[in-house]
Amino acid sequence: MSNLPPPPPPPPPGRGQHNGPQPPTKRAGGWPRWALPVILAVLVGLLLFNQLWPSDDGENLSYTEFIAKVEADQVAEFTLTNGSNTISGELTDGSKFRTTVRDNFPDQTERDLLAEHNVDWSTKEPDSNWLLSWISLLLPFLLIIGFLVWMNRRAQGQMGNVMSIGRSRAKAYSADKPSTTFADIAGYDGVKQEITEVVDFLRMPERFREIGARVPKGILLVGPPGTGKTLFARAVAGEAGVGFLSVTGSDFMEMFVGVGASRVRDLFAQARKLGRAIIFIDEIDSIGRKRGAGLGGGHDEREQTLNQMLSEMDGFETSEGIVILAATNRPDILDPALLRPGRFDRQIVVPLPEAAEREAILKVHSRDKRMGSDVDLETMAKATPGMSGADLANVVNEAALFAVRRGSKQIERIDFENARDRVVMGARRESLVLTAEEKRATAVHESGHAILTVVLPNADPLHKVSILPRGMALGVTWSLPEERHTYSKEYFEDTICRAMGGRVAEKIVFGHLNSGAANDLEQATSIARRMVREWGMSEAIGPMAWSGHQQVFLGEDLMTQGREYSDTTAKTIDDEIARILHHQERRAHELLTKHRTALDSVSETLLEKETMDGAEVARIVHESLGDRTEAPAGVD
Repeated sequence: MSNLPPPPPPPPPGRGQHNGPQPPTKRAGGWPRWALPVILAVLVGLLLFNQLWPSDDGENLSYTEFIAKVEADQVAEFTLTNGSNTISGELTDGSKFRTTVRDNFPDQTERDLLAEHNVDWSTKEPDSNWLLSWISLLLPFLLIIGFLVWMNRRAQGQMGNVMSIGRSRAKAYSADKPSTTFADIAGYDGVKQEITEVVDFLRMPERFREIGARVPKGILLVGPPGTGKTLFARAVAGEAGVGFLSVTGSDFMEMFVGVGASRVRDLFAQARKLGRAIIFIDEIDSIGRKRGAGLGGGHDEREQTLNQMLSEMDGFETSEGIVILAATNRPDILDPALLRPGRFDRQIVVPLPEAAEREAILKVHSRDKRMGSDVDLETMAKATPGMSGADLANVVNEAALFAVRRGSKQIERIDFENARDRVVMGARRESLVLTAEEKRATAVHESGHAILTVVLPNADPLHKVSILPRGMALGVTWSLPEERHTYSKEYFEDTICRAMGGRVAEKIVFGHLNSGAANDLEQATSIARRMVREWGMSEAIGPMAWSGHQQVFLGEDLMTQGREYSDTTAKTIDDEIARILHHQERRAHELLTKHRTALDSVSETLLEKETMDGAEVARIVHESLGDRTEAPAGVD
């Protein structure tokens, strides 16, 4: 059971086509593909030449007819071909004939018959097929020659692959190829303006040179996953009107030493041939990590690749007219030499969209879909805080899928609600059946979260509470965070108190605890730890901060780096974290005891309806206090 909805799933993670007639393909060596079938057909025709070529051997006779003509003195002469039992001869009237006889022809009786009627006959060996004779002699040599040719072509292909391993794998996009434009990107006006300056410089460099302005050589797009960094790069490809080379950081790495540096050189060589060009490197952190921070030493392949890139971007040979556009969501691990002016002069932050930008993004993804009249994208944008552009695109697509499942011809508001619940809280687990005891415990647990969300002054507004299993949770209490960029100490304290609500409610009602509060305790402990260690919100610790995360892939001072504080300070930190958690647990117990009537009412209603909205929970809370007029502040 979870008091907070799980974070949105990661975004799900190009277009290429070629139209027009294709040139006729040829085999290695220049032979067209139809050559081999034609040659085989000619050989087969020559083998069957005797059978297919029409012959004038006369009338076909059966063996009985042949004996009858011999007895009638109509056969003048004939020739018997050994081995084939075929006879070709001439009748007394001058016409020719042919027939087939049995084996061992002629026997003594047939010899006497032929002699009695004065029939001249002779034997001959069958004619030999010269083509078959030559083929039988040449076939072994032909097989050997064919095998040698195949081995030679295979070796040439492998050598070609080896020789091309150092070439860049960048994909080139021509200026006239249709692509994404800035019109396809909603919001982010500041980001568009900064990138548009680069595009304008590449289109009209004289305009900037007149007053001595120098365009940034490198622009680094920084932001969380799914915010559209790669989409901006595709838009630049569509807007720039110059050559555009796209490559990912992993394309430079190979098992062979020096390949990455060779591909960097080849990439910039391709860009220089284009005159003015944009190079886009996606996920540059895979090759741009800090040098000397790993365990590979100076001969590490990644470091060699980075050294070559630093030289190409701003070394002795300048790269005028070439702009590097890169994207990453981990700028803290990039090498300082890569971020200095002259290389990546400008860092552009692509943050999570605000409410107005989310509405514009929803409109972009909904423009090709049939929307119902009750769909309010402005409300939906306010109900999806913290979602990236990829998440919003997923919500719109899920809404369309829900509409199809319902058999509807258009997407309606209920479809957006279901899609948002699925993306934020996970899919509903229809197959999971809870016992009556588990279902009641879940209802009490979520009721504790919901009531504290309503009564706490600094909690986020309550949106919905449900005991329907979704994702990994048996129940969910969902609040909608307001748009804010800084958070107060009171907000975090109320958040921890709210997280304790489920555990405390079960203890009040049942008198014992269960394992359903594991995720709540994990979230509360994490917030309390950061309050003490990072945000300076502890009187005992004071204005001191220690980073709560480590550079996972960096080996800086791997053997020497230890804890940043003493054992005494560590004990003080642990004591402060425990004090905050215990204090908020006592506070939650006091508030739920005060609202025990509302706790019972909300849990009973949840058992009956399974889902309640924030307004209904707030109404029950105020009715339990005898106030039927004023609604609480912490309700959506």
